[in-house]
Amino acid sequence: MTDSNVFQLSQPGTLCDPLTEVLRSGARALLAHAVAAEVAGFLESHADKLTDDGRQRLVRHGHLPEREIMTGIGSVAVRAPRIRDRVGTGEERIAFSSAILPPYARRSKSLEVLIPILYLKSLPLRRQGASPQAASRRRWQPCSARMPVGSRPRLSHGSERSGRTSTRAG
Repeated sequence: MTDSNVFQLSQPGTLCDPLTEVLRSGARALLAHAVAAEVAGFLESHADKLTDDGRQRLVRHGHLPEREIMTGIGSVAVRAPRIRDRVGTGEERIAFSSAILPPYARRSKSLEVLIPILYLKSLPLRRQGASPQAASRRRWQPCSARMPVGSRPRLSHGSERSGRTSTRAG
């Protein structure tokens, strides 16, 4: 038996949780099954279209390269299927685009909505420069309310405050 003080460090952002891995593999299998059903439905709806020599016009043509999509449970690797139109060129070509897995999608819609919300929730903490516990105890105030009375900017004639400009000379 060798006694070694070397141990494996995990990468930041990775989890070695078996439950999370089961959820990811389940999500990957469910997504692959849903996209395969979508492709089968698309091919079935165009089954009546044939080439000049009697073969199917639309056929499966492998998969696009695998890509990672960020979801609520972490990144999930997916492979989008390809469909080839044997006859069509230009505008008469029939193209398949998955509604479940849009092209160029890198994160789920729920994360796209969540990112701005998390950013906006962190703004009051940045303004105060405090911890979340201190932020919940103090009320946020505008900068002018926190300034000492003598250092506040003074407005002349009160006209700038109301937004009106004075044309009086004098």
